[in-house]
Amino acid sequence: MPDTSNNPSDSLKAGATGLAKRLAGAGFQAFWVGGCVRDARLGQAPSDYDIATDATPEEVEQLFRKTIPVGKQFGVIMVLEAGHEYQVATFRAEGDYTDGRRPGSVRFTDAREDALRRDFTINGLFYDPLVDELHDWVGGQADLDTRRIRTIGDPAKRFGEDRLRLLRAVRFAAQLGFAIEPETFAAVQQHAVAIRDVSAERIRDELLKLFRPPHAARGLDLLHESRLLPEVLPELAATIGCEQPPEYHPEGDVFTHIRLMLSHLPDDAGTTLIWSVLMHDIAKPVTQSRDEGRIRFLGHEKTGASMTLEIMNRLRFPKAGSAAVKTCVRHHMQLKDAQQMRRATLRKLFLRPTLPVELALHRLDSLASTGRLENFEFLEAKFAEFQNQPELQKPLVDGADLIALGQAPGAKLGKLLSDIRNRQLAGELTTREQALAWVREVLG
Repeated sequence: MPDTSNNPSDSLKAGATGLAKRLAGAGFQAFWVGGCVRDARLGQAPSDYDIATDATPEEVEQLFRKTIPVGKQFGVIMVLEAGHEYQVATFRAEGDYTDGRRPGSVRFTDAREDALRRDFTINGLFYDPLVDELHDWVGGQADLDTRRIRTIGDPAKRFGEDRLRLLRAVRFAAQLGFAIEPETFAAVQQHAVAIRDVSAERIRDELLKLFRPPHAARGLDLLHESRLLPEVLPELAATIGCEQPPEYHPEGDVFTHIRLMLSHLPDDAGTTLIWSVLMHDIAKPVTQSRDEGRIRFLGHEKTGASMTLEIMNRLRFPKAGSAAVKTCVRHHMQLKDAQQMRRATLRKLFLRPTLPVELALHRLDSLASTGRLENFEFLEAKFAEFQNQPELQKPLVDGADLIALGQAPGAKLGKLLSDIRNRQLAGELTTREQALAWVREVLG
């Protein structure tokens, strides 16, 4: 169907309507299902549309020109239409789940039975966009009205079928601001250990959604209350009850501090900042010591950087993203002394690619402890000033320049380059000519 709007969400919806019309025109049933119906009923624009139909996978492939058999054995075909991707799935019932993730077999069935095999009631609504009719065989609309997460049928059975649903229950509750129905929540707590059987990649993807602002702090609370936290992030669970010096952290233990930082996340916070918040004090429990009653965490930033890499590798994060978070954790204690630093030292910090995230982390760290932002504001002003000084961004000379002046390659050449760069950042050398003249004087 052609794009009739400049709004991507309108285009996405128009494409989904077009797919339903084409299926209906060929004599098949076609319903929007799952998250798109849930979100629309909550007044939110869906980010994708899934369609359920009584057409078989082969009939879907014949009806649409561009398709991908992403899960044909389970009745799922990806249809490419108007620049968007749509999952079109045949109504199905599922056999026993032998691996805690996928059904051992499927059989094609009708819409009602398809709804009954889904995870949560709010995801079990079927909507016919052509006649504006909602089909609710699971009580999903009532649970949307009362803002409740509830499994379809026996919670233990639903969680046994796909153990990731344990984490999805918590994520939906945080993301939507819903409560988890008591029987469902009790089953999550009872079966929390089963999340260990889920692949790291699937857990990572749910955690990425769980810790998005503005619901990140509640996500952490629910992860703790559900007993899933020690199973998916045991190092973070260890921060609960880890005392801190009250003169620096009147808010309480490390867990409370991290939770407060999550509550202050800006709405546009990226993955690097969010996971830097989660990881920055991760080593405090293992580095805690007491010296004459004073609580210390000597080297927690260095130990924390190593732990960060281990945790994010375990969760199969991309290497570049893990490295960036590790850098932010490693240096997060550095910025507190910014106002006492020499100008060259401060400007060296500003050259780090992660500095904008480090600044945001420092601001959140301050808000969640003393609440004082004078140091952050000083850093913010100095960084803005540095960005407006292009002459400081690149070194004035390089190794080839020094070799041309008679300096042999080796350690001395490296030290000279470092000295020149420090003098440049301190404002003592401002042009290439000045730098070369200084080298000539040093070399005699």
